[in-house]
Amino acid sequence: MDAKSITITKPDDWHVHLRDGEMLKQIAGYTARQFGRAIIMPNLATPVTTVAMAAAYRDRILKATQDYSRFQPLMTAYLTDTIDVQELVNGHKEGVFTAAKLYPANATTNSAAGVSDIKKIYPVLEAMQKIGMPLLVHGEVVSHEIDIFDREAVFIEQIMEPLLKDMPELKVVFEHITTQDAADFVESQSNHMAATITVHHLQINRNDMLVGGIKPHLYCLPVAKREQHRLALRKAATSGSGKFFLGTDTAPHAIGDKESACGCAGIFSAPHALENYLQVFEEEGALDQFEAFASLNGPTFYGLPVNNQKITLEKVSQQVPLMIGQKSLAISPYKADKTLSWRLKVNAKNI
Repeated sequence: MDAKSITITKPDDWHVHLRDGEMLKQIAGYTARQFGRAIIMPNLATPVTTVAMAAAYRDRILKATQDYSRFQPLMTAYLTDTIDVQELVNGHKEGVFTAAKLYPANATTNSAAGVSDIKKIYPVLEAMQKIGMPLLVHGEVVSHEIDIFDREAVFIEQIMEPLLKDMPELKVVFEHITTQDAADFVESQSNHMAATITVHHLQINRNDMLVGGIKPHLYCLPVAKREQHRLALRKAATSGSGKFFLGTDTAPHAIGDKESACGCAGIFSAPHALENYLQVFEEEGALDQFEAFASLNGPTFYGLPVNNQKITLEKVSQQVPLMIGQKSLAISPYKADKTLSWRLKVNAKNI
């Protein structure tokens, strides 16, 4: 198919880091301009663990995205060893918490307060299973003896398989999967399990990050893997399976924090997320599957209506800027200074 444009139901982004403060004000619009809804990650410097914190954060996001009045942030709770079960249940009942996020302690940015042992939160997970509240999982073990490139596969064996055996009705999103192991595992499970896939894990492997010099702006967690895994993810995303859907895991860090002696993990893909995803589907000869992956599978899993708007992408080239933002908060976006072959068509009626 040699398309000049493609029109689809307005997509959602099921995994977004918007940060807070001045960074939130600077970057939130990039997500709101192209997505109807976004699942907002709760790993702020002070984790979002209560209904009041989530509601206040949602208000700050809405203020930062007021130019896009139809955008809806979907809030998540940050699970800790001691999180209050009733707080979580009440937050979900009140429509504040859409889901809850499991970070293994110290797995990624701002995860020090995460869960040290999943057994400690079994009462919480049992309550979530009962009320149908999705569990969003950063699926990596953090044991120092496990190689960083194996941490996702080991997580499946040590954590995910026992969890699903103990709680077969729990709705689980295996977030930002990076391996063939994860893709195969998700496909083998019941319809209570799904997965998000980032655009950068569809487009880069570990060579892109390491060969010819370290590329700090391609460093993320989970880290990019071997080429065989990238190809497996592309196959999963474009397969038409309802178990896989769009989640950018866009995660901005200032250039100085990336280009440092201990560079932060995260790729800021929000500005041109849809264009890059669409390029993957075009390369795989699967443009007819793009709408399901971007716009339909996620709402179906979460039990939400699909968006009632449409968006159009045109086969028009554009260049990604070298940096976005101001002064100390300037960010190097994903594909900085590269030319993309697609462009989102802005329609003022759909803002």
